[in-house]
Amino acid sequence: MRYLKHTLIFVLFLLTTLVVLGQKCTVIVSLDGCRWDYPEIYNTPNLNAIGKQGVKAVMQPSFPSKTFPNHYTLVTGLTPDHHGIISNNFIDQETNLRFSLSSKTVKKDPRFWHGEPIWQTAMRQGLRVGVIYWPGSDIPINLGKTPTPYPTYYHDYDNPPLLTNAQRVARLQELLNLPESERPRLILMYFEEPDHTSHQFGPTSVQTKQVVEQMDSIVGEIRHIIAQTAFPDSINLIVTADHGMTRLSEERKIDIESILNKSWYDRVWYDLPTMVFPKKGCADKIVRALQNHPHLRVWKKNDVPAYLRYGTNPNIGEVVVLPDVGWTIGSRKLRNIGTHGFDPTVQDMHVPFLAVGPDFKKMYVRTETFPNTDFYNIICHILGIIPAPNDGTNGAFDVLQ
Repeated sequence: MRYLKHTLIFVLFLLTTLVVLGQKCTVIVSLDGCRWDYPEIYNTPNLNAIGKQGVKAVMQPSFPSKTFPNHYTLVTGLTPDHHGIISNNFIDQETNLRFSLSSKTVKKDPRFWHGEPIWQTAMRQGLRVGVIYWPGSDIPINLGKTPTPYPTYYHDYDNPPLLTNAQRVARLQELLNLPESERPRLILMYFEEPDHTSHQFGPTSVQTKQVVEQMDSIVGEIRHIIAQTAFPDSINLIVTADHGMTRLSEERKIDIESILNKSWYDRVWYDLPTMVFPKKGCADKIVRALQNHPHLRVWKKNDVPAYLRYGTNPNIGEVVVLPDVGWTIGSRKLRNIGTHGFDPTVQDMHVPFLAVGPDFKKMYVRTETFPNTDFYNIICHILGIIPAPNDGTNGAFDVLQ
């Protein structure tokens, strides 16, 4: 009789545990361009509460510290050099097509997008995924190689009208309130701010302060929605970003075309980093000429420092030029006074990693910055799925319970 009683208790416990596990969900929020210290220099009670109750850490982006490359790194664990999105804008050397965020056709060509994004990893292993505008989620990646290239629930960013921030939050609520048989186990949300405002006015401005605090209020709404669900203790919430931001000035511009002989190159692709496509036999001349500038670092693509993990992709120019943080390349008047794309080890490029929920430690401050290539493995571990091959490690698993 005692054995039967204990067996019944164990079965009830197991069933209860399975119900809780079945309800567990992870919500990832990306605030584009949210620099690591915004929650410290601005009034962000909701971001601070997440870090205080759960995990507070700082994450280092991959190079270049740009939006599309790093959002895709977060969901694949691959560096931009390996997943193919080497910048927000670049030229495909084989077809001469320009990959650009404004080019709907080329941007959505799956040949540019390599690796396996987390929604495909999860769905291949039986989980549902909801995505609200994460870069790459509306593109048929691995078309023909996977049963469905798109997440279970997603939105086409180029299909107007674009959801407002309030509508995105409402969509999160809808997804969390779906019956368990339909509810996603992973939800990714993307917001364009504070990147847009920080570009226009700089990272330490009244306008950026206002928009960061507005985004914190949105995070507060998300926390409230989670608290109102039937299973609040089974939801992980992660708030992070793709890259940081630094301030530019008209006094810190470098016109490299005034330094170079025009007969040495076919094209200069202005960006961070800037790429020079030399004529045959002229790469060394270009490198020597630009190395004399005190605020430029210049490499042939095969000589890019190993820590940047960049230089093997065929679409990277033969000469890679990177200015010091806060400097820019070009001669035109600056359109923005804030930007990113610099060396990811520079602190201004770092982003917050704030997480709370059943899978994360409580009141844990990680003092060592970790690379965002590790993010994918963290999420796969939480979801209990096997990750696809990637460039990350398990080095940040100390944030987990």
